Amino acid sequence: MTLPRPPLLSWLLALVFALLPGRGLAHPMPTTTLQLDLHPSSVTADLALPLNELQLATRWNLLGNASALEQYGPQLRTYLRRHLAATTPSGQAWAVEIGEPTLSQVQQAATGPYQEFVVPVQLTPPAGASTRAFTLRYDAIVHQVVTHSVLVSIRRDWERGLNKESGNENVEVGVIRTDPRTGQVPLLPVNQAQGNAWQGFVGIFKLGMQHIAEGTDHLLFLLTLLLPAPLLAVMNRRPHWGAFGGPRRSLLNIVKITTAFTVGHSLTLLLGTLRIVNVPDAPIEALIAVSILVSAVHALRPIFPGRELVIAGGFGLIHGLAFSSTLAELDLSPWQTALSLLGFNLGIEAMQLIVIAVTMPWLILLAQTRLYTPVRTLGASLAVLASLGWLGDRVGLANPLGTLADSLGAAGPWALLALAALALLGFAFRRAGNQGVSTS
Repeated sequence: MTLPRPPLLSWLLALVFALLPGRGLAHPMPTTTLQLDLHPSSVTADLALPLNELQLATRWNLLGNASALEQYGPQLRTYLRRHLAATTPSGQAWAVEIGEPTLSQVQQAATGPYQEFVVPVQLTPPAGASTRAFTLRYDAIVHQVVTHSVLVSIRRDWERGLNKESGNENVEVGVIRTDPRTGQVPLLPVNQAQGNAWQGFVGIFKLGMQHIAEGTDHLLFLLTLLLPAPLLAVMNRRPHWGAFGGPRRSLLNIVKITTAFTVGHSLTLLLGTLRIVNVPDAPIEALIAVSILVSAVHALRPIFPGRELVIAGGFGLIHGLAFSSTLAELDLSPWQTALSLLGFNLGIEAMQLIVIAVTMPWLILLAQTRLYTPVRTLGASLAVLASLGWLGDRVGLANPLGTLADSLGAAGPWALLALAALALLGFAFRRAGNQGVSTS
């Protein structure tokens, strides 16, 4: 099936288009992009149309027009309704819903900066039809500008473990452009038959790991919990952290704390994903900064000794709400949600265990030396500053501390190497000192 269009007019426009200044082959023009998210009951998409190409196709006054969005937004939605459709492989029509467009400034490597309209779209198949196989009819802009092309890709597909939150590259489905032989725009079949529950589970598991690995604030919260774990609290008139409590006690302590955190975040992750609890992101992000601040102060001086489990569980509730928005946005079926909750939690736990495994041995070694007090003080003080920076940013007070705190993640591997070197050095000096005392 192809779309009928007047070939002569098309190719005359193509000739004019090619002769326009700045439209030579050495200066490629931006393309339209259509990014699809496959859900169990619908397909949502973001459609991005370059203003200069859209102006050529419609003759609307878009370029340099500060009120282009307000002036042409309603017309754009009507225009797209005429040029976008989907059908099942057997020809049954899907429902098409065109959302409110927005205007944004973007840049493609080959074209430089330009403006585009971004329009959310929802395609809903007839009852019982799959969202993984359909035929797309789209010819906006290309029905007039024959050199224009439309890149169609899959951005989210749970059954293939594909989601933009993990930083996956989009999977290209095809390119829509005018057929130069017929002057018509071919239909584009979309068939994502491959994929299964296991791939979906693995994709979400990786997403859980990535959430901790790339979430500098979550990582810093975990590390501030680890800092005082090897030490005994001395609660006198001036509470402070005292001597090393022993490897067994240290490990048991950190297992209890991380388990309490896990229980807390698992509970709110479940409630948030099922939309039983719905809290806006802004206060949750601010509370996460507060959780880091409180934990960092506790690492400097014990303020809740013996109640670490309760505090870790309480802060886990806050962090779980932050995680839940990620899964809720995927719009999954009930069984996909259940698998995703399990996979996401396991991914979070796996990354937490990796962080503990690569950090805790050095802390246990270092805690037996005099170097631990300055290292703990420095680490906790940096965490205090970072949390204050994030807190300011998240309540609307932009500050350089918040920007610096965002870049802490890049320094993580170097900090770990420095910690290991200090631990080995300090422990070696301590053993040498002990041997010197015993021989004398």
